[in-house]
Amino acid sequence: MQKLLIKGKKYLNGSISISGSKNATLPILAASILANNTKLRNVPLVKDIFTMTNLLKFIGIKIKVCTKKKTIELVNNNRNINTLAPYKLVKTMRAGILVLGPLLTKYKKAKVSLPGGCAIGTRPVDLHLLALKKLGAKIKIKDGYIIAEAKTGLFGANIKFPSTSVGATENALIAAHGAKGKTILSNCAIEPEILDLISFLKKLGSKIKISGRKISIEGKEISTNKINHKVIFDRIEAGTYLVAGALIGKKITIKKIVPKILKYEISILKKMGAKITYANNFISIKKSKYLKKASVSTKPYPGFPTDLQAQLMVLMTQAQGLSIIKENIFENRFMHVPELRRMGAKIKIKNKTAYIYGPTKLTGAEVMATDLRASVSLVLAGLIADNRTIINRIYHLDRGYEYLEKKLKNCKAAVKRV
Repeated sequence: MQKLLIKGKKYLNGSISISGSKNATLPILAASILANNTKLRNVPLVKDIFTMTNLLKFIGIKIKVCTKKKTIELVNNNRNINTLAPYKLVKTMRAGILVLGPLLTKYKKAKVSLPGGCAIGTRPVDLHLLALKKLGAKIKIKDGYIIAEAKTGLFGANIKFPSTSVGATENALIAAHGAKGKTILSNCAIEPEILDLISFLKKLGSKIKISGRKISIEGKEISTNKINHKVIFDRIEAGTYLVAGALIGKKITIKKIVPKILKYEISILKKMGAKITYANNFISIKKSKYLKKASVSTKPYPGFPTDLQAQLMVLMTQAQGLSIIKENIFENRFMHVPELRRMGAKIKIKNKTAYIYGPTKLTGAEVMATDLRASVSLVLAGLIADNRTIINRIYHLDRGYEYLEKKLKNCKAAVKRV
């Protein structure tokens, strides 16, 4: 089993180029089932992406991955298509559920395993199924599989989500592309990754309009043209390295990004005392000698992302006074807290709220990653801790962070994989 060894207290200095977004690439890969020929650029080379490409290969899509150019080319000639997504290919990744919509809308049937992934909450598929049923699908769950069919195809509908869900919005959008007529989705997620999916679906021929949290979509016959699409940058990766800079940055420059997408995150870090400057495609950040406390609630975009909650918590351990994080998205997303406590953090959890007392001196320890974002919070803690930190179960990290050690080493961090 691989581990990360980190020797803390090394100031970070240098630049980091941000990779393409994992959370944008996954739904676009699923939507590529609808196309004949697709080329995706700026694709992150992380484990979840390879899991999804393996799933698409199983379905019958021809795939060519060029790791040097970070491109994926997909060809769907409609021959030998398998409308099954088996448990063995979905068990490690929640995004496997996203093939349900495209298979159903294009091939009128699908059998998809109930998904796995991080153990950060129940994340039920109810909202996905609600949307697809409204579009005309007949669905049952049997032996751990979602079995869906739409013998006469899907039809446009008005769908109001009872709560905002990124995955359900994505599945509904992709399914609506092949549905007859107009679909109106209300109370949608409007994350930048969803806007990137919409940009891709427009290239496929969909007419899509967005007004607040309402999206209308008129589907179209599948385009036979080659679709060429560049994936947006990974805002969660960018946010993670911004927190690293605020923790122990002499000066870190985050490149290949769009700062306005990180507007809220930047405002929180500035309020806490980090020194930040930015232009059109980069952000520079320096550590402050005096970090101020903050209170944050996780919310759907444009609010503070739940995927940055664990990282911000590490920064709060170094701030003066009592900082507070209320977790509104997932009910079980404080699993990194016991590990941070083992390193010396003073954190109390009550209901859905974490109370972080600072500033606290952190000391290196042997810790265990429990999910993707929790694992990177332990890396951040290791960067500022005395002595050596050993992080176990780093396969979680590899699901979502491309070249993590290399990027940190380029900024003078003492990080080693063994």
